Amino acid sequence: MTRQPERMIHESSLPLCDERPRTVAVYCSDGRVAEHVDDLLQKRLDLAHCDRLVVPGGPAVLVEHAPCFFEMQGLTRHLQFLVQAHQLRRVLLIAHEGCAYYLEHLRVAPQELEACQRKDLAEAAVRVRQLFPGLSVHAMLAHVHDDRVRFELLKG
Repeated sequence: MTRQPERMIHESSLPLCDERPRTVAVYCSDGRVAEHVDDLLQKRLDLAHCDRLVVPGGPAVLVEHAPCFFEMQGLTRHLQFLVQAHQLRRVLLIAHEGCAYYLEHLRVAPQELEACQRKDLAEAAVRVRQLFPGLSVHAMLAHVHDDRVRFELLKG
């Protein structure tokens, strides 16, 4: 007879926010930067209650790379749903230094990574603006400095 796992229950001490978020952040699922992105969203941008679309590669998936065609379609559908259902006003696109999605899945050479990410963030921003005119779109690139993560807001 197999032993049944104990039933786990956790009740959050945080109250449920009644107001719908008006911003969505699209970023990579790399757990090394997850807390840093949360810190940026909550403390610097005051967006504790924003929507999140977190997938390997983050905004790279919104750009037409052959290996991520189906991921692009899926992420675009999720974004469309959130824009309509939550009446979003702003999209944040966040990429990070050392992204394995680029290095391993897209096979970008390490010395070309940052230039490729900057280009992709610009293209992803254009794509989002074309799909959702009127939305404010901002792109950021996270860099590691010593043991800290620094977010650079890109122009455009």
